[in-house]
Parts: sequence; structure tokens; C-alpha cells
Amino acid sequence: MIRPALKSPPDLVCTPETLDSNRETPDTSDSPEQLRADILAHLSALGVSTNGQVGKALDKETIRAAHAHQRDLLLKREVGALRPRLERYLPYFADGRDVEPDKIQPKLIPVNAEDWTGELFRLATTLWSVPVSRGFGRRMRYLVMDCSNSKLIGVFALGDPVFNLRARDQWIRWNAQDRRERLVNVMDAYVVGAVPPYSHLLGGKLVVSLIGSREVSEDFSQRYGTMEGIISKKQKRARLVLVTVTSALGRSSLYNRLHLRAAPNPFDPSAPTLVKLVRIGVTEGYGHFHLDGELFGRLRNMLIQHNHKYANGHQFGDGPNWRIRVARVGFEMLGLSPDLVRHGISREVYAMPLAENFDQVLRGEVKRAILHRPTLKEVAKAALLRWVLPRAEERPEYREINREVYLAHLLKN
Repeated sequence: MIRPALKSPPDLVCTPETLDSNRETPDTSDSPEQLRADILAHLSALGVSTNGQVGKALDKETIRAAHAHQRDLLLKREVGALRPRLERYLPYFADGRDVEPDKIQPKLIPVNAEDWTGELFRLATTLWSVPVSRGFGRRMRYLVMDCSNSKLIGVFALGDPVFNLRARDQWIRWNAQDRRERLVNVMDAYVVGAVPPYSHLLGGKLVVSLIGSREVSEDFSQRYGTMEGIISKKQKRARLVLVTVTSALGRSSLYNRLHLRAAPNPFDPSAPTLVKLVRIGVTEGYGHFHLDGELFGRLRNMLIQHNHKYANGHQFGDGPNWRIRVARVGFEMLGLSPDLVRHGISREVYAMPLAENFDQVLRGEVKRAILHRPTLKEVAKAALLRWVLPRAEERPEYREINREVYLAHLLKN
């Protein structure tokens, strides 16, 4: 069992207003004509044509620019909610001089949305250049803390995978029935990354690798191993045998060729594999990120006024991809193409096998998953030797990073 190691910051209060700060309040005075015009103007500003295609070169800066409006709204909301406690959380971020690479000791702290861990998680993700989802369904969120100095290395979060993901399904060789019955054994890493100065030391690769640790597998089994399926009403004895992760900015330097071998020489090609990411394909460029929360809320309100079943069909078990379903129906009601959910940004899809026979388990060929995962300590030791220590020696300028820039950056925005 992974147990929190840090005490709550003094006087920390998590109010209902803070917890519900992302709630969308639709505008009840909307007219369809105005909503249609606002959607077209918004998509045009992002570079998305009325045919649902991004009309710009899809380099990383273009993708960041396409996300900028949504990220600005998210940043304003989150920092506004956390502003009274920003100074209290700043000590969890390290100055460069606080980090001694050879002494880094990662520890996983489970995140609870209603205490300081939830707020620190939210604050850390405001540093991402692409807006971070809060996830849905089953969720396992972690702070990765450095026990050598009590500073935050990074965060990661696992959640329910999307129901339809062609690259994953073709790679596993799933049919529809197999997927319906065994998707419970798969999770998606929807948030992964390190914060400065650890991010300058390839700490993101360390954080990704920790997903493959024994502690995460055991935590999953304790939380969800005997839960009843919401749709099937059966106990499926879920085991985490595969984790998927999708790049945020097209081609990923973080995930590409991530293959961690055991210490003492993780560079030795004959050393046993601890964690490996396999590139399995790309997405087709469908989603809803380009439809910001305010516009989505207005579309949803229109569906509510028409008593459409999708308006409130967002509970787990109501069907996949709720936001996309709402957007498609809403676009059609406004006389727009439902293909506007296609933003055209393809992202790389990777898979991290956690069981030796994961594919056989997921296809129903065998029932028992062979799970022999390395411990967090083993993964961390190998990742430090493989990535962090060489980068620290190669680029010592990480020591000049000042954590005050975090607070200045957040307050400025």
C-alpha cells in the first residue's frame, strides 16, 4: 500500500467552491444563431476550418497555439481558485541548487482531490503547455516527490481509457466483444510529466517509467481488482496489464524509444527490460479540445432544452466519448458539420505492457496475468543511471533555475 509521507500544509482549507471551480454553467439566454456564429468565429481563430481540418502546419508551436485559448481559461480558473495558497505551495517546488541528482529518491504520494495533494497536483499541471484533463471514471493520480529534499519531481495520472482507439485495438487484435469484456484491464496515462528543475534533467522519463512499477500495479489491484462492472454488474477481477499514453504535441521526445533496462548498467542491451513503451500508431485527429468549456456548456444547454438524452449522459456506463457525442449532435442542430470534432492534430499512441502475457489476457486466450513488476526503487535507480545523472553532467545549468519563476508565471497569467 502506498501511503502519504508528507503532512498537510498548515491551515489548508479545500472549500466546495474550490473543488467545483471547473463546473460549466450554460448560458440560458443563448440563441442558436448567436451560438453558431460564436462557434465559427472561435474555430476560425484557432485555424480550424468549417470542414474540421486544421489549416496550419502541424508543428509543435502550431499545436500549442491551437490549445492556447483553452489553456488560458484553465489557468485563469485554477490559479484564481488556488491563489490564496500559492505562497504556501511554492516550497514544494525546487530551486536548481536544491537538487542533488545522485541523491534523488522518488516516492509516490496518492492524490486526494479534497486535500493538499489534490491542490498541489492541480497547481503543478498549470505549468503544462497543453491543458490537462481531470480524467473520468477510475482514476489513480500521484505526486512524485523527492525524499532527499521533500520537493516535487512531477506527477502522473491514470484513468479509464477511451472506448474506441483504433491504434490500440488493432495492435492488440481486439474484436468488439473482447474489448467490451476486457478493457477493464487497461488504463490510460492522461497526465505525465516532471516540473522544473527535474524536467531539465529528463525527469519526465523517470516519471513515465514509474508507471511500470510494482507499487502502481498493486495499488490498482487494491482499488479495482474486485469491483463490480458498472455495465456488466459482474466482478471481473481486473488486473492492470497494459497502460496506454498519447503524445500531446505530435511526435514525442518524452515517450519515443523509452526502453529502461535494469541497473547496474541500463545501457547494456543484454540487461533485463524493466519498462518499455511501444509506439503502436497515431490518433485520427478527433476530439473536443478546440471547443472551450464556455462554448461546450452552451451546446449542452441547447441539448437540455431539447430534452436530448446526451445532455446528461456523462456517467460511466452511459457510453463512450460523451463530450464528442454532445458536440456532434449540437453541431448538427445548428446546421454545422458534425465533422467539426475533427481538429486534424494526430498524436502518437504508445503502449506500456505490464504483464508478460498481456495480449493473451486481453484477447481472452488465458485468464491468469503474469505480473512480475520491478519495484519503484529498482525503476528509479535504473532511470537515474540511464537519464538523470548523464543529463546533469552534460547540462549543469539546471542549477540556475529559481522556483520564484513559478509564482511569477502563474500570477502574471
